[in-house]
Amino acid sequence: MTSPLQPNVDNKLSIVNVVGDAGATQQEKMRQLMRVAGMLPVLLLLCLGFSLLSENFLSVQNISIISQQASINVVLASGLTFVILTGGIDLSVGSILAVSAVVSLLVSQIPGLAPLAVAAGLGAGLFLGLVNGVLVAFGKLPAFIVTLGGLTAMRGIARLIGDDKTVFNPELSYAYIGNETLFGVPWLVVIAIAVVAVSWFILRRTVLGVQIYAVGGNPEAARLSGIKVWKVLLFVYALSGLLAGVGAVMTSARLMAANGLQLGQSYELDAIAAVILGGTRFTGGVGTIVGTLIGALIIATLSNGLTLLGVSDIWQYIIKGVVIIGAVALDRFRQSGART
Repeated sequence: MTSPLQPNVDNKLSIVNVVGDAGATQQEKMRQLMRVAGMLPVLLLLCLGFSLLSENFLSVQNISIISQQASINVVLASGLTFVILTGGIDLSVGSILAVSAVVSLLVSQIPGLAPLAVAAGLGAGLFLGLVNGVLVAFGKLPAFIVTLGGLTAMRGIARLIGDDKTVFNPELSYAYIGNETLFGVPWLVVIAIAVVAVSWFILRRTVLGVQIYAVGGNPEAARLSGIKVWKVLLFVYALSGLLAGVGAVMTSARLMAANGLQLGQSYELDAIAAVILGGTRFTGGVGTIVGTLIGALIIATLSNGLTLLGVSDIWQYIIKGVVIIGAVALDRFRQSGART
């Protein structure tokens, strides 16, 4: 027979559980806030340090340069955020950018097809991203191997279709994207902001966003819950390729040229560093697009500040490498902290 006091005990236990759940929810919100803003103090310190060391750092012209330099990395890193959230990786985005840029420039030189140059570049990026996605989702091949092979193969494709020369078009129809402004804001920055906004909406306000986090957290559990994991993987790799195509349009518009050998080299490293610095867990399931934006701004600020101080390219590469290693170490530290 149930004791008359039992309902009170159950009520107390329920209250304790509710309070515990509320506390856990509050802790999780704090963790998310730290992941998003955790590197913001670093960005502010970098700005303060470079402003003290160089009087030109905080000039309007230099701030505009930093924002434009960051824009392409923001776009690439946004695509990589989706991939890394699923526990994957895409090392081929720099090479996809090169292929897409060369395709855009070549199409822009064909009489009557110049208006299709942007679409051609975006289509090339989307197609190559889908190839990566198919190999990962259906071929069950490790994303690292697939995209590492893609990094090399696609670089060769870029050189092949461009006849291993720089493709140049001084009358490029979409050159305004890289060299003009919209209401005083550079088009490159406008595009980057739009990409971040759309990415944030997908990840935070759609069912697909929930599924992306679920696949990164536990792919098998996601599959058992009814999520078509292969569709999610196809989407994130296709999106990464598409945004690499967007980056190609931005880059080629700024330069009015494309070179399969050099264009986009090491871009994937800057993008990965931005994603991890922004708080996205390298093993997937945790991260935000706002954090990625902060990470990309850190990379751009670091490059710009070192250049203003006259640091050679050699040392810039070394410092960036240290930053990438530090970003991965920071990710491991975050994971160990999350378990406690």
